[in-house]
Amino acid sequence: MNRIQQLAFRTKKFLHRAFNIREGRAPYRVIHRRFVNGARLTGTHLCILIVAMLIACIGLDTDSDIAIVGAMLICPLMGSVLAISYGVATLDRGITAEAIAGLALQMAFCLVTSTIYFKISPIASTTPALVDNSTPTVWDLALALAGGFAGGLGMSREQEPATLISGVAVATALMPPLCAAGYGIAAGSLSLFLSALYEFGINVVFIALATEAVLLLLRVPLKRDLDGDGVETREEAAIASELSRKVRRRVVLGTIVFAIPCVLLTAGSIDTAAGGVEDGYGVAETTRELAAALPGFERYSVDVEVSADGATGDGAASDGAARGAATRQVVARVTCKNELDDRSRQTAENLIRLNVPGLDRVDFIVGK
Repeated sequence: MNRIQQLAFRTKKFLHRAFNIREGRAPYRVIHRRFVNGARLTGTHLCILIVAMLIACIGLDTDSDIAIVGAMLICPLMGSVLAISYGVATLDRGITAEAIAGLALQMAFCLVTSTIYFKISPIASTTPALVDNSTPTVWDLALALAGGFAGGLGMSREQEPATLISGVAVATALMPPLCAAGYGIAAGSLSLFLSALYEFGINVVFIALATEAVLLLLRVPLKRDLDGDGVETREEAAIASELSRKVRRRVVLGTIVFAIPCVLLTAGSIDTAAGGVEDGYGVAETTRELAAALPGFERYSVDVEVSADGATGDGAASDGAARGAATRQVVARVTCKNELDDRSRQTAENLIRLNVPGLDRVDFIVGK
């Protein structure tokens, strides 16, 4: 073996040891208990969920980042999402069904709570925080993948994963999109509701996908007792192995299809903003916000108009000619399919002024 082969062998050995996620793994029974217990619903669990949603509503309604982060730290939604991934990875239909039902129930509580809050709130309006949490992008997808991978690793370690799971909950933001969906119901905005619900779905699906990948890498054993009689036969083991491969392929294909709208929305916002990147007016961000907040939104742009105003000379010029003074105006143009009402126009102008502080005028155009 020459020096190059020795170096390659040592490098491979070092990388294998450095990235060996199986080292420090908790016993499989401990991993099972953690994932299953995290999805169990109790009265206390649901009360904490409602309180967390109220905090999130206040945070999004007042644009308070501190309140939003606090709600995400308190929120217990992550347990059900992780349990779904465990059930799918191990082919345990009971755990999967229970976790999905628990997540659906929690979603219902969150939507009802947020809808009631925004119905009675005297200051409820489409804030930037609400719009940000109802505009899914590929960056949300990437965060969900990274967060799910970290969550899966944390739940499988010998050490208790409480701190790590809290960080994952903040990074992946499950609670705010549900809150924004509740605002969409309260405001009667179907587009905002669906967009926020889709962002929540993106987070759930890709957190579960990444966590499932970790569990498969750790070789968490499958539930091979398919008929539930307490006896695992060779035939059942073979069927379970084949079924696991089929499930993995279907999960990957389903998540790719589910992500297509997110990718298209991100590409569309980048293309829309391509002409306004150099002006420094945050066209990309505002485009996403307007698309979520305005019905029939089509295009958004910011331009600087310069016009010359004639003024009579004061005699200092020898020829007595009139001198011109240039007037500079920053104008935003919003194109929608239909005429907007006064409330929608005011919402759009408020969103635009956040990134265009020197705004002089907003033109609303009805597209053909």
